[in-house]
Amino acid sequence: MSVITIFSGSFCHEDAIVNDLVKATGYNLTGQQEIVKKAALLSKMPETKILEAFMAKTSIFNKFTHEKERSIAYLRLAVAELLENSGDKGMIFTGFPVHLIPVDINHVLRTCLIADLKNRVKTAESDGQSEKSAMKNIKDYDKNCSAWVQNIFSLEDPWSISLYDIVIPVDKTKIKDAVALIVEKSKSGAIEYTERSKSAVRDFHLAALVERALADEGHNIGVNAKNGVVKLTINNNVLMLKKLEEDIKAIAEKVSGVTSVETAIGKDFYQADIYRKYDFEIPSKLLLVDDEREFVQTLSERLMLRDMTSAVAYDGESALSIVDEDEPEVMILDLKMPGIDGIEVLRKVKASKPAIEVIILTGHGSEADRKICMELGAFAYLHKPVDIDLLSETLKKANEKIKENLNLSK
Repeated sequence: MSVITIFSGSFCHEDAIVNDLVKATGYNLTGQQEIVKKAALLSKMPETKILEAFMAKTSIFNKFTHEKERSIAYLRLAVAELLENSGDKGMIFTGFPVHLIPVDINHVLRTCLIADLKNRVKTAESDGQSEKSAMKNIKDYDKNCSAWVQNIFSLEDPWSISLYDIVIPVDKTKIKDAVALIVEKSKSGAIEYTERSKSAVRDFHLAALVERALADEGHNIGVNAKNGVVKLTINNNVLMLKKLEEDIKAIAEKVSGVTSVETAIGKDFYQADIYRKYDFEIPSKLLLVDDEREFVQTLSERLMLRDMTSAVAYDGESALSIVDEDEPEVMILDLKMPGIDGIEVLRKVKASKPAIEVIILTGHGSEADRKICMELGAFAYLHKPVDIDLLSETLKKANEKIKENLNLSK
């Protein structure tokens, strides 16, 4: 039996069409929420973090952590397992993850539901939204859709006919007619569960398992599989290519079902960027907050030599904004800054995000300041000029505390 995927614009009658489609086909429905939940269980990441993979906005820390890419790797594995476990049973998948299914799995009917803006706003208004609210919600959703397909397919149009077998304009098609069309197309001879398609599902699952293994070791590498042969594609420049190739091949070869591993250079390899493996032993989301620009830039460079990358804020207001939007794991915070000073930043951070570990690094603090900071929950209180080895060791200890707290909360 076939698999039907539904990707829909907001306010395009998705729920009504999907519900009627389930009744008409008897197929099992797996929605985006269920796929996200499965990915979260597989990865031990919070569902909220997995959901961020679908957002247009990417954390400023993502270039260090590869969290979005890791989330996608686990979403891909979740979809692959669901597909392989379904066998020849009829399935309906909905939401952003449907785009992760490879095109060579040919028993999948890829369906898109969309309408013009005027009609979508009208539908939203009938649900009780104001025109202004509807316009904003549709714009935000479409922005996320565009960013998602750009990330997965390098295409700008999320409704492009090239991504689907059928695109249904729901403003011009009745719900019952849309359902009838999808049912008809799903029974087409071109959408059959054949041995070839079954093999493609196995290849997809194996590639997803390898991608998961690489992600768990901190790597962000493209993966394809064919009959046990795995091809790893390096898409970012790397200073020690041979060493990276040896490392990722060794990881892939340990995955059950892999018979051989090849490596290749991707189209983005020669861009001005450096590949960095995500190191789980050091803080991945480090924020430096200091109004002395020369000092903070120098400190950032010195930490980078120890494979510790960081984002930078030059005042308390900017730091608090980053905390709200991107939630660093560790902050290195100066006390004396214009506007909101370090003690007030520490107070606000610990009140709103107590899990963030804050290391005070100051050249002007007093013993009274130290006492206040420690009472407010600072992890450590250090003085400038700081010994870089002492700071590095303090950062690692802060990271250990974060991991311990995470394990206790599970």
